[in-house]
Amino acid sequence: MREQPEQQAPPVQRLRIRYAKRGRLRFTSHRDFSRAFERAVFRARIPMAYSSGFNPHPRISYAGAAPTGSASEAEYVEIALREKVDPAAVGALLEEALPDGLDVLTIVESPGGSLADRLEASRWLIDLAADVAATEAAVTQFLGSDEVLVERMTKKGLRSFDCRGAVVALAVAPGERGARLDLVLRHGVPSVRPDDVLTGLAGAGLASTGAPLFTRLEQGTLDDDGTIGDPLV
Repeated sequence: MREQPEQQAPPVQRLRIRYAKRGRLRFTSHRDFSRAFERAVFRARIPMAYSSGFNPHPRISYAGAAPTGSASEAEYVEIALREKVDPAAVGALLEEALPDGLDVLTIVESPGGSLADRLEASRWLIDLAADVAATEAAVTQFLGSDEVLVERMTKKGLRSFDCRGAVVALAVAPGERGARLDLVLRHGVPSVRPDDVLTGLAGAGLASTGAPLFTRLEQGTLDDDGTIGDPLV
């Protein structure tokens, strides 16, 4: 009989971290980030708790990662530790170990429960090379629709779904490239992304040139007034 692996002790502390993905790091995939984060944890000598089994790995939980190519000021990760530490000290160690563009913003002790369940919505800025008045007309038509169907290729093939129902708020303002969209998206199944909303707006007459720039400003609980609450509170 194969010898059973040693069982790891349960974590004694969990920390939740808000970090930003800026500059050229916006083009890193979630897999690239997870590798960079695990290397940073190792270099910083943070006392991580490990999973049991034949291939133990550090207990790190990622939640609500932004799509590749998007900048973000509101990315979240939770780590489990084998001994209690000062969260501020861990934040300083990670800040020094992570590459420029991955910046720790807040770190707090977890109050328990699921972090993913507290990420109910996101607020995005989308910068477009588009006429402001024409963009406003497309947004008005989009918001006036009960349903806007779009298609996206998924692992299970081409899928059609409604992107209008996930939009909590959508406004237009002048931006450096032409028009800027301020978008609040409700998380759900299927997951509606900002580029899905742009596809829906294109069907409403939106015309833009070049690649749009996506920046997530907030991610957290969805309040009754449509604002985003801090999931670390």
